[in-house]
Amino acid sequence: MIDPASIEALKQSIDIVDVIGNYLELKKAGANYKCNCPFHGEKTPSFNVNPQRQIFHCFGCGIGGDAIKFVMEYEKLSYPEAIEKLAAMYNFTLRYTKGSGDYSQAKRVLELMQHFYTATLDRTPHALEYLRSRGVSQSSIEAFGIGYAPGTRAIMDHLAKNHIPLPQAKEAGVIAQGEEGRHYPRLIERITFPIYSPAGALVGFGGRTLGDHPAKYINSPQTRLFNKSRLLYGYHRAKESIYRQKELIVTEGYLDVIMLHQAGFTQAVATLGTALTAEHLPLLRKGEPSVTLAYDGDAAGVAAALKAARLLSAHGFEGRVVLFPGGQDPADMVHTGRLAELRSLLAGGSDLIGFVLERIAAQHDLSNPRQKERAFNEMRTYLSTLSPIVRESVIPRAAGLLGVSAALFGKRQPPRFEERTPETAEDPVWLSILRTMLERERLVEEVLDLINPSMAGTHAPALEALARGDRNHPGLRRIAVDESIPVLDDEAFYDTLRAQIERRYRLALARLSRDTSIPYTKKSYWIRKIKTDILPRLKKGELVPYASDFTL
Repeated sequence: MIDPASIEALKQSIDIVDVIGNYLELKKAGANYKCNCPFHGEKTPSFNVNPQRQIFHCFGCGIGGDAIKFVMEYEKLSYPEAIEKLAAMYNFTLRYTKGSGDYSQAKRVLELMQHFYTATLDRTPHALEYLRSRGVSQSSIEAFGIGYAPGTRAIMDHLAKNHIPLPQAKEAGVIAQGEEGRHYPRLIERITFPIYSPAGALVGFGGRTLGDHPAKYINSPQTRLFNKSRLLYGYHRAKESIYRQKELIVTEGYLDVIMLHQAGFTQAVATLGTALTAEHLPLLRKGEPSVTLAYDGDAAGVAAALKAARLLSAHGFEGRVVLFPGGQDPADMVHTGRLAELRSLLAGGSDLIGFVLERIAAQHDLSNPRQKERAFNEMRTYLSTLSPIVRESVIPRAAGLLGVSAALFGKRQPPRFEERTPETAEDPVWLSILRTMLERERLVEEVLDLINPSMAGTHAPALEALARGDRNHPGLRRIAVDESIPVLDDEAFYDTLRAQIERRYRLALARLSRDTSIPYTKKSYWIRKIKTDILPRLKKGELVPYASDFTL
């Protein structure tokens, strides 16, 4: 049982704005902070956090409480689990009146292994030689806690010597269990990089192989302490510089961060073997920095930069993209002493929105009218994710890249996409329709009164789940977090839906004309009905329900 006095001490040591800011994008609003409530769907922020009283309250759904209550609700944890989660996040040692908690045990295992890895590095010449060959100084090795994970026997013996039960080591992510029940270390014969929470608590490890293992880098598995989608390597060391300089550099690897810090770029961080995601945004938002994406200039780096630039610009971030040419990376440039060139690169690059527009244009042959139209549609969809004022200011830039009139971007029309086979491929139109319905629940019943779920093709299961109120359906979850899928305003939504109904009727008309299995009287009736009644009404803008009492 956790000592009540220890719980009170924890409450006094944490700040609710910082706690909730690890999960949500908070924005200052007078004396409070606000954001959209995570516990009910809304478009206008009604979720308030009061730093003076250390409480939160949502005026929309009524939920509220302190930092512990928020973690309980958000993480779906019990009261003791939430306390232990917070203690682990903020490196706070809880006292127990009886027994001990799971998080404290996991923390003990991680710290034990960190001491073991760093001690082992000092006794492993070839690992030290590798780090020196990459230019990593001894002071950086010590500052970042770099270590070395030896072979299986040495690690398992160390756990046994320190009386660490295997289930606890597994819970901490240090070992895994094979199909036959045998336990084995997750990291062996690898340089180790301890990974810390933003508050400086050890939560996991990354490892780089020194052999020929196909996975060059691996991280700790997902645990109750470690979630790689909410962590940035080096952030706990970089945050003071980030707040002071109002700049954050996102790189692709551990060594890039270490070498940039070594060269004085102490605002550098890295994602943990995953793309930048919406879950990273609350952490990136802290201190309101400008974000520089410093990625490799190869195809994978450009694709990752494009995805990240779309995400950041859609959420109102300022920043730019810097691509390193010719296979260079920040770590190598620091090692070879090209600091002036590195500073010049990091000071340049393209702004986020400009980079996205330029990449869209570059991915299409603009001398081909069809390709040019696809580029226009893709740009128009992207621009719809920006705020109205920003969108209006960059339309001339988009028009200039395509060589079209800026007025085209202002015309209201349903989004047009490439024709796809709905039964076998994702349809961007239905992705937009579903995401809009997820945002505005009132549309669900209206849509189901007008269409048959089968019209959504490969997205029919997601639409049926939405009709049941099952928002945990995998298809819906993916759509909900994909910021590249535009949310339509009401007018565009109804226009798009009407266009889908019209398209379906036109397909039905073509099939009816060819189908010899339908009785002539029924076929004639529906051909006449579609041509003279349904299609004209749809053309006038009326939403005509999709009929289901004839063969399609």
